[in-house]
Amino acid sequence: MTAEPWLIVIDAQRIFADPESDWGSPMWPGTVESIRRLLPSFEGRTILTRWVPPAADERAGSWADYMAAWPFADRPADDPYFDLVDELAGLDAPVVDAPTFGKWERLRDLVGEAPSLVVTGVSTDCCVISTVLPAADAGARVTVVTNGCAGSSPENQAAALTVLGLYPPQVELRTVDDVLADE
Repeated sequence: MTAEPWLIVIDAQRIFADPESDWGSPMWPGTVESIRRLLPSFEGRTILTRWVPPAADERAGSWADYMAAWPFADRPADDPYFDLVDELAGLDAPVVDAPTFGKWERLRDLVGEAPSLVVTGVSTDCCVISTVLPAADAGARVTVVTNGCAGSSPENQAAALTVLGLYPPQVELRTVDDVLADE
């Protein structure tokens, strides 16, 4: 029997929600409403993540180049731009910070080996896909909520979902309504 699934909300932060941000997703407003619809069904089984920039002395290899390419994001980890969005900031849920796109290594410490995950968040074509594929590779059953994720653009969203759709049965693509029908 599979344990109750965990709701994972990837990087629901101001830097990705702000339409003025270089990394702002035009899809975010609809996405956050989808996430909010899921929350009551995952009480006590929700984890949020935050991307925080690697500290200057921890920027090994390509991370130094990455931060040089995106100087607007080169801020201290406690900068308000990295705060969770207001709609989710007050949740009684653990928040996992990581200076990497993928969050699986840190999430595994909370959810255990081979869990069931329902994944939402931003951006589908970066941090979501970078979390989902290693989780699936480690044996997790992953449901990606298609309308609970926001891509950096609609085109990149479609491309990322196409790639994620290549991984059944480890990765399943479903809508909020599909997930709620199972709860």
